[in-house]
Amino acid sequence: MQFKIEKTDRLEGTVKAPPSKSYTHRAFFLAALAIGESKLGNPLYSEDTLASLLACHAFGSEFDVSDDRCIMEGTGGNLKTPVDVLDLKNSGTTLRIATTMASIAPECTVLTGDDSLRTRPMQPLLGALKKLKVTAYSTRNNGMAPLVIKNGFKGGFTNIQGNVSSQYLSSILISAPYAETPVEVKVNGEFISRPYVEMTRDIMKKFKVKVVSEDNTFHVDHQNYKSRDYTVEGDYSSASYVAAAAAIMDSEVTIENLFKNSQQGDKIILDIVEQMGARVKRKIDMVTVRGSGDLEGIAVNLEDSPDLVPTVAVLGALAQGETRITGAEHARFKETDRLSTTAQELKKMGADVMEKPDGLIINGNKGAIHGATVESHGDHRLAMALSLVGLKTGGVLIKNAQVHNISFPGFAGVMEKLGSKIEVFK
Repeated sequence: MQFKIEKTDRLEGTVKAPPSKSYTHRAFFLAALAIGESKLGNPLYSEDTLASLLACHAFGSEFDVSDDRCIMEGTGGNLKTPVDVLDLKNSGTTLRIATTMASIAPECTVLTGDDSLRTRPMQPLLGALKKLKVTAYSTRNNGMAPLVIKNGFKGGFTNIQGNVSSQYLSSILISAPYAETPVEVKVNGEFISRPYVEMTRDIMKKFKVKVVSEDNTFHVDHQNYKSRDYTVEGDYSSASYVAAAAAIMDSEVTIENLFKNSQQGDKIILDIVEQMGARVKRKIDMVTVRGSGDLEGIAVNLEDSPDLVPTVAVLGALAQGETRITGAEHARFKETDRLSTTAQELKKMGADVMEKPDGLIINGNKGAIHGATVESHGDHRLAMALSLVGLKTGGVLIKNAQVHNISFPGFAGVMEKLGSKIEVFK
């Protein structure tokens, strides 16, 4: 699939933010581990989250889906061993959460995925699990999938480096209530993406499991998740493309289902577009962005929000002055090396981009940016961010744009509702 984006004069209207991918992943796993039946409202059905739902089914959780809800029967922690190798496609979150969860299944589990997933680093999690007496290893001895996980989660104390991915810690915390003894995890060094861990603690609390935190140490006693009715909130990561589109255009756009008190780190996108020159009005469950198209470059640390790198880089390219992105070295370990691929594709569009070890420096000059044929590199966030350039310049063709289905299946329709011109073709 390819996207062809034509120049748009104005964006206007009201749209609903898609459900949070991060919360949907966690809701599926917690409902699968809980005692009883959970009704999950407004879940995101995307390629990544469906990988989690099918993994939960393989571990023994039955489910029934409809457009606006998913009913899941929990296992109470009494998992089944998947009958075959689990193919988790391209979902790094699924791989990481399922790795620890597999240790409470009765027999040996094998996890794998597509070519991209098999390049995602897993050794920090495998090393931390070893100290908790979990036997888990890479079949190729390279710290990457395919992984073999044997039965047995003793518990105890472990530590983990905090400067690569918060998903390692979230993985341990989610399954820790079913370890044989209490689990304590200390995060060493710089603690990046902490909002994602707070998101994990938030939803665990809603499913009646308590995580005690002091500084960078987390403690989980033996407990049971309890089933519940739970509604998934809107996704700030996906809404970032809509907010950014409004900022670069003459616009007035309202995005519903975005909660002011959300734990999502990517809600910083509202502060970013506001600092660059857009007007932002926040309400309890919605936000309105008014743009004039005149933006100024800023310096921003994305340590807690690496998924915003492509979006902020595009904003910088279409602003005047320097935009400096720092703190995002861990963005190199996503679906692609997001710093490198973002710089590479923006340069094709005329942007002045310098790649640094932990970020990007963009010398904004919206007059120099032009349409071009660009590549998604299999990265859903890069594909959607690059499409925004086409709103200003026209003539942007994005190859392999179907990857947007990983997190935001309705992206093209949402943008068209606001007035953009996106042609989708094979």
